[in-house]
This record gives sequence, structure tokens and C-alpha cells, in this order.
Amino acid sequence: MAKQKKIDPLVGEDLLKHVKELESLSKEEKAKKCGYYTVTKNGIERVNMMKFLNALIDAEGIQLDSAPSANGRGGRSASYRISVQSNGNLLIGSAYTKQMNLLPGDEFIITLGKKHIRLRQVDSEEKDGMEPMEATA
Repeated sequence: MAKQKKIDPLVGEDLLKHVKELESLSKEEKAKKCGYYTVTKNGIERVNMMKFLNALIDAEGIQLDSAPSANGRGGRSASYRISVQSNGNLLIGSAYTKQMNLLPGDEFIITLGKKHIRLRQVDSEEKDGMEPMEATA
């Protein structure tokens, strides 16, 4: 069997057009023919369906995220759920702070309710008029 030459993964209109031309093939074969596969050290071809399907979604112009990732890398997505850690802290991850374009040093006012915690970002005008808060042990 002749090895096919590895192509750069197709994107956008080129991807959509090629997928339509390959309508009789399985989705794995479509992904492979559109360049969404890798070759292992042993020469085994592995189809990357997730990248293929994400490229199709992007090509169709469907936006699943409320804001595109600033760093362009994969990783965990925000689930909007957190758990209290063993040391009693609640950690708000970088997925949330990036989505809000927060910077180191940005301040928040914490308001406690019966079953909720509210964070409200302090704007620059408020910062000027605030007295420093004392830390309690």
C-alpha cells in the first residue's frame, strides 16, 4: 500500500468543500484525508477526530465559547463549579480570570450571603476612596 503524503490540516472553506467531496467516506477517513492525523514512531496513523470536529465547527462559524481563548492553547475549560480545598480555600482558576481580562492586583469586594459568596470588582474610582482593609486571623 502506497503511503499518502501528509498534508497540512485543511481549515475554513477549503475544509468544508473537501468534506462535501468526501461524503461517501466514514468520518475517520474524512478527517484523515483532510489532514487530521498523526503518524506514530511505529508508522501507525492516528486520526485526531477532536481537532477535525473543532475545525469543522469553526469553519461553519459556530461559536461555542462566549469568548475565544486568549492564549490559543487547549486545556481545561471553565466548568463554573469549584470545591473548597482541604485547607479551606476556594480557588478561582485562570480560565475565569482570563475570560474577565483580570490582571494581577485587581481587587474585589467580598459579600457573604446565607448560601452564596459575591465578588464585585473594585473600580479605580472606588480604590482611591477606600481605606486599606485589615487582615483577620
